[in-house]
Amino acid sequence: MCGIIGIVGKQFVNQLIYDGLTVLQHRGQDAAGMMTYHDRRLHLRKSNGLVRDVFHTRHMLNLKGKIGIGHVRYPTAGSSSSAEAQPFYVNSPYGISLAHNGNLTNGEELKSELFRDDLRHINTDSDSEVLVNVLAHELQRMGKPRLEVGDVFDAVGKLHKRCRGGYAAVAMISGFGILGFRDPFGIRPVIFGERDTEAGKEYIIASESVAIDSLGFTVIRDIKPGEAIFITKDGKLHTRQCAENPQYSPCIFEHVYLARPDSVIDGISVYNARLRMGETLAEKILQQRPDHDIDVVIPIPDTGRTAALPLAQKLNVDYREGFIKNRYIPRTFIMPGQEIRKKSVRQKLNAIGSEFKDKNVLLVDDSIVRGTTSGQIIEMARNAGANKVYFASAAPPVSYPNVYGIDMPTVNELIAHNKTEEEIAKLIGADWLIYQDLDKLIESTQTGDVHINSFDLSCFNGEYVTGDINQEYLDHIEGLRNDGAKSKREASDENLIDLSNDV
Repeated sequence: MCGIIGIVGKQFVNQLIYDGLTVLQHRGQDAAGMMTYHDRRLHLRKSNGLVRDVFHTRHMLNLKGKIGIGHVRYPTAGSSSSAEAQPFYVNSPYGISLAHNGNLTNGEELKSELFRDDLRHINTDSDSEVLVNVLAHELQRMGKPRLEVGDVFDAVGKLHKRCRGGYAAVAMISGFGILGFRDPFGIRPVIFGERDTEAGKEYIIASESVAIDSLGFTVIRDIKPGEAIFITKDGKLHTRQCAENPQYSPCIFEHVYLARPDSVIDGISVYNARLRMGETLAEKILQQRPDHDIDVVIPIPDTGRTAALPLAQKLNVDYREGFIKNRYIPRTFIMPGQEIRKKSVRQKLNAIGSEFKDKNVLLVDDSIVRGTTSGQIIEMARNAGANKVYFASAAPPVSYPNVYGIDMPTVNELIAHNKTEEEIAKLIGADWLIYQDLDKLIESTQTGDVHINSFDLSCFNGEYVTGDINQEYLDHIEGLRNDGAKSKREASDENLIDLSNDV
């Protein structure tokens, strides 16, 4: 899960990209980067940290140009070294930079091909670097001193044939324009918009519609699965379907947790989908426990709020804010390392004792992944004086790894894998635990948008839409992504050669 943005403007775009990355900060807090093009030169700034910490005044003054791309990163298979901050850049051909959200499931195979057949060197563990080199190689094979838009689309079509997995990307071809494209299943989101200025029309590509709205642009539409759009540096928009057999299978976990509630993804309001999740979960509670003794419904901020409110209304139970969140602590789900996550939960939330004392409390969260946060929050509720603590998840049990760009790395770290609800409740310390049903999650998300006939549900049902995932691959990513492997990579990061800021 990362955030990407690209803008073709009539004035310098550095401030717009900075503001857009700030809006997309929830999608990645490990690193940030921006690259612009001006007067035949590229300007790059990227480093570890939040957007506000990476870009200082001196960097912004240097990031000149009316065209540029940006990225916020959250690490999955790679390390958190600044060498893996994006955008990535390759000099040949034409000067191509790229920012990417997602994960290539055949990344290792492509690395070998790039080295052996394409004579290209990959310097990091990031498959985003693989993606930019595949694109560069396919453009280089054109053998043209000057590109045309059709050549770019042809190269994306060949990229789709080589690359598997979930990916949404923006790329900048120096002196030519900005490219946006999406995998043939549309797993990861990407959307584009426009606005009219006195100097002419400007265009934006971003991971979520909220970035487009907040910058004063108007949404045109989502990039379709397998489609590519190209905006020339003088502001002309071109689109083409570049995949042979595209199908809509977007990641449903975007609506559960990843996306901001004020975003609209593939025509589906994230906020409305989460409202419906709360309503259907309340119906299940009433079916299982019509004579429930719940005194109060308390959401776990922030993503539990939207579902908790209609849930409380349908149960005819008081809704209360029982936890206050420290907004300066990053999202614990996307933090590297179990010990860091445990420590941050206590720093992030504090209970209001009067909302818990002598009450039977139903806590509502968007999902339960590792169970670390859930267990500590339940303990906090008990320490605040709760009589009984029930727990409701607006999503079904997360039982399988996600391989398309979300850090659900190993089955051993997923609390729901091969366990009953009763066993999970005992592990997290809840008096009762209830999960959303998968069919109700689909129904909640699908309502109002009939063209989405299927979703990527792999983290819930273990069925991977790309059709290329087997146990050997899952074992491979487990070795790469478990917390122990990440810790070893962090310790060895100082030995990396960082070629990223040579532009």
